[in-house]
Amino acid sequence: MTRVIVAGAAGRMGQRIIHMVLAHPELELTGAFEAEGHPAIGKDAGALSGLADTGVKISAGLAAVIEQGDVVIDFTFHAATMGFVRMAADHGKAMVIGTTGLGDQEIATINELALAHFPCVQSPNMAVGVNVLFKLVEKAAAILGDAYDVEIVEAHHRMKKDAPSGTALKLGQMAASALGRDLAEVGVMERNGIIGERSDREIGIQTIRGGDIVGEHTVYFAGAGERLEITHRATNRDNFARGAAMAAAWVCRQPKGLYTMFDVLGLNTIG
Repeated sequence: MTRVIVAGAAGRMGQRIIHMVLAHPELELTGAFEAEGHPAIGKDAGALSGLADTGVKISAGLAAVIEQGDVVIDFTFHAATMGFVRMAADHGKAMVIGTTGLGDQEIATINELALAHFPCVQSPNMAVGVNVLFKLVEKAAAILGDAYDVEIVEAHHRMKKDAPSGTALKLGQMAASALGRDLAEVGVMERNGIIGERSDREIGIQTIRGGDIVGEHTVYFAGAGERLEITHRATNRDNFARGAAMAAAWVCRQPKGLYTMFDVLGLNTIG
């Protein structure tokens, strides 16, 4: 059995991850933690998630439980994630990182540490359907080419801290790569005022925040006289948590290095 530690165990995502870890036949929940001072510290991780007591108490910080697991699942906040990555590297523990808002330099640091110290799966979205969406967008962009304008609209709950979502940015990167463009150069994240005509090469990514929207992403390929729309809508967090549990069971069998959900799902062979 692979022993799992869950970061942010009292949060909405952490609770769903605990459900999926406990339901997975190859995984065992052996650690759970929250930030120092969190009111859930000392409570049973299973009971807090609406399940029976597991005997796993929520601890204060990763250091308190790092030796109790083989892999850490982290969907918290990018600044906290980098501390967890360094601790995992020091202890040779595998990681599954679903945290969004990570910058290019942070991902480069994760890659460097993973190559030297531990296997890690990092993805902005671990739902199976979203990873299929990434591939569909890549293929559609390659087929449709420059004759179609690419626009992405993402919607999330009002509590989400980063914008655009990591998933929307990944969709933009997949489309840009297929079109021979660099999203950092052609991405347009907001429009306001007299902006002039749309350029041929830009890729727009627009953000909606409100209510309890779990996550919706639509990619538009708008051409002359027709429009193709590819949409993924999440109605709860279980698909993300289920993918994280799948990744945790997979990553501990891998050599040191940085992987994505494409590796976990075998999608890298699909062009």
